[in-house]
Amino acid sequence: MTAARTATRTVPATRPAPPSAAAIGLARIGLELRLFARDPGQVVFSFAYPVIMLAIFGSVFGDEVVLPGIGFREYFLAGIAATGVMLTSFQAVGTAVAEERERGDLARLQTLGTPALSYAIGKAGQVVVTTAVQLALLLTVAATAFDVALPTDPGRWVTFAWVVLLGILAGTVLGLAVATVIGSARSAGTGIPAFAVVLQFISGVFFIGSDLPDWMDRVAAAFPLKWLVQGMRSVFLPDSAAVAEQAGSWEHGRTALVLAAWVIIGTVVCARTFRWRRAA
Repeated sequence: MTAARTATRTVPATRPAPPSAAAIGLARIGLELRLFARDPGQVVFSFAYPVIMLAIFGSVFGDEVVLPGIGFREYFLAGIAATGVMLTSFQAVGTAVAEERERGDLARLQTLGTPALSYAIGKAGQVVVTTAVQLALLLTVAATAFDVALPTDPGRWVTFAWVVLLGILAGTVLGLAVATVIGSARSAGTGIPAFAVVLQFISGVFFIGSDLPDWMDRVAAAFPLKWLVQGMRSVFLPDSAAVAEQAGSWEHGRTALVLAAWVIIGTVVCARTFRWRRAA
């Protein structure tokens, strides 16, 4: 009798292990891209703004020579490419996270057990994809419509890749961090774009680096955009143009160090301050 009971006893099924934070994050990249595509305003702004800026400034100042052998369009391309990275990462992420927190989207994700790391991976992945499309469109327009010569040296494109990647990571984690500090969606929607515009002017997007006052350059050096712009110039301009920078060189080592430092700082701030819900 006992043997029969033992033989018919059902062995409980083993529960599958829950997906890892990385797996959830990869799945969220696709979701974030779909949400991005469903917002026509954001799509148009992300992809059209750099092209429109290049078209306006390139048409108005296109005949001006900025440095010997370098026209305004060539010089400005680096700055507007760097600005595009900042807009799709820092500005877009900061405002989006503040809005999602205020709508209660983040609270629902927390209820579902979504790890904060997965949420951050989703945002970063979406920024990588949209930035790649944005830059590809910008460079294509620059080369075909404005006759800007793009680099042919593979080493320059390697520099382009690590500058863009570090810029994306720094901008994304700082966007996540500032959304928590600012709090409300209204404040984020006005404060973050205003701060971004100021950064563009003091970081040399519209001016030659050596023309900026020393105090302005020191302030800009504390933020990632100045180094993102300088790294982009080292890609698109000849080495002789480095003399126009404040330091008289491209400072690749310092550029990598500052951008990486901001990635670390932003990550630490996010880990300590990120909230799923608005503070009471």
